[in-house]
Amino acid sequence: MFIGGNQLFVLPQLVAAFERQHPELMGHIYYETLPPGILRRQIAADDTLTLDNLTIQVKPDVYEAGVRAVRQMELNGKLSGVVEYATNDLEIMVPAGNPKHIESLKDLVRPDIRLSMPNPKWEGVTNQIVASLRKVGGEKLYQAVYQNKVKNGQTILTEIHHRQTPMRIMSKQVDAGVTWASEVRFQMRIGNPIQGVEIPENQNVTAIDAGGVMNNAPHPMAAAQWLAFLKSPEAQDVYHQYGFRSLPALSH
Repeated sequence: MFIGGNQLFVLPQLVAAFERQHPELMGHIYYETLPPGILRRQIAADDTLTLDNLTIQVKPDVYEAGVRAVRQMELNGKLSGVVEYATNDLEIMVPAGNPKHIESLKDLVRPDIRLSMPNPKWEGVTNQIVASLRKVGGEKLYQAVYQNKVKNGQTILTEIHHRQTPMRIMSKQVDAGVTWASEVRFQMRIGNPIQGVEIPENQNVTAIDAGGVMNNAPHPMAAAQWLAFLKSPEAQDVYHQYGFRSLPALSH
């Protein structure tokens, strides 16, 4: 399974629960959690991934990402059986205690605030963040955070995934970053000195997570079973623990 990196935290519990329902699959489930854009590059490169001198080839049964990317792949005939299963909002991640007293997205332009932000080249969450910045401060706020501060080094873009942001905050390389709310919940859950500054609903941009069965999936039946499982009450409860929300039709 190729799954957007924001779901790293939920997958151990989800896979364990799914394996209890399908014991024949126990120990046979492989997943990668990376930015959806990087996963699409891997698919386009004949499903290969190279890490230093190690190259592996894994043909995915399932691809999960934001609904826009998934629907586009469906439109291009690369996958089918699309399921929408959860939503996620944005939040400003800061150190515990919020020492810089960040209250809103507008504060991110302050020269005393160093930022870690998702890289627009491969992180889909950037689309939501840019839309949210423009809601709050128009093109000027977007340019300040994603252009001017990048040029002067006050905004550091991620090299792999915005899971780098909490590490940069805790090592005091940066003061804040915009991530999914689920990322903040996870860091707090495992006891890291991280907290979140909520972005008001009228300034936020909610994303819908979706997945589909790859058209050349080696195990299409298991893939469809997994996607159906994601909508179940058991799976939804796991998502809720990490700040994800159900789609209205999935609420229980």
